[in-house]
Amino acid sequence: MTDNDLTQLAGAPILVTGGTGFTGSHLLRKLADAGLEVRAIVRPSSNRDHIKDLKVDWIEGDVFDDEVVRPAMKGIQYCFHMAAIYRQANVTREMYHKVHLHGTQTVARAARDTPGFKRLIHVSTIGVHGHIKHPPADEQAPFDPDDDYQDTKALAETWLRDYAAKNRLAHTIIRPCAIYGPGDERLLKVFRMAMRRYCPILGHRPCLYHLIHVDDLVRILLRAAVHPDAVNETFIAGNPEALPLDKMIHIIADALNNPVRIIRLPAWPFFLAALLCEGVCRPLGIDPPLYRRRVAFYTKDRSFDTNKLRAVLGYETQLTNEDGLRQTAQWYAEQGLLQKEAP
Repeated sequence: MTDNDLTQLAGAPILVTGGTGFTGSHLLRKLADAGLEVRAIVRPSSNRDHIKDLKVDWIEGDVFDDEVVRPAMKGIQYCFHMAAIYRQANVTREMYHKVHLHGTQTVARAARDTPGFKRLIHVSTIGVHGHIKHPPADEQAPFDPDDDYQDTKALAETWLRDYAAKNRLAHTIIRPCAIYGPGDERLLKVFRMAMRRYCPILGHRPCLYHLIHVDDLVRILLRAAVHPDAVNETFIAGNPEALPLDKMIHIIADALNNPVRIIRLPAWPFFLAALLCEGVCRPLGIDPPLYRRRVAFYTKDRSFDTNKLRAVLGYETQLTNEDGLRQTAQWYAEQGLLQKEAP
């Protein structure tokens, strides 16, 4: 499957943006290990220690800087555009706008002007859909972003589809579900929750969570780059089913031999506390210890119909939710990142 997709990329110069991130670094390693010619645009401040062994032509600069992107795009046939800026207290909407919208515009325009360019694989997020009122949602579900990160990703998608249609730019949009796997730390808090004797969950919704293991996501990106039916299409990249949060906690706890007990608590007092934390911390440029988006996590559902991935690309995820969660839990434990908390 993946080997065949990589074979089809042989001899084609490839550009990756966002290559030092979690998914980007896994993709870079897959490409470099296959002996492909790879360039990567990275910020000078990006940490490359985990991928410094890879044979990659590093180009330092910002993805929204035309003087960086155009030389990097020279001779490129495929571009995996993954550059993103994640939620932090000191990130302004202007910066989200620069990286997500202006970055996508800069990359797409450079790709259009590159002779022999074949396909742009644009990595978005299922966050553009916001809360799914009637799950599962598919690729045609309306956009309903919740914050600046999701909103600017939605703007970038909308712009790209219109621009690509007018300029005959072959592209594929991938909207990953929650990405996890060994090396990730964004979902570490969920795994730590499973290490408690008593695990509080706010509210009484199922809190459906849709996952995609990073190894599967990389395979999907490679498939999207070479499959003829992926051109100018959008795909939600996720496992066949979403998981309720309590079931997810139990799978992780079982993998770690921890007899956890779920306790349901009302969400509204935590929303008020989060509002106060944000009001005090954000003007000081400090990450709040509790914020509304984290509380809202428990009150929303993320569940998607991923049939298009299988029907059009013929891709079947290699790791089930349970196998992937167990593998990741064991990796966290081996790295000493989990600490069993007191009740």
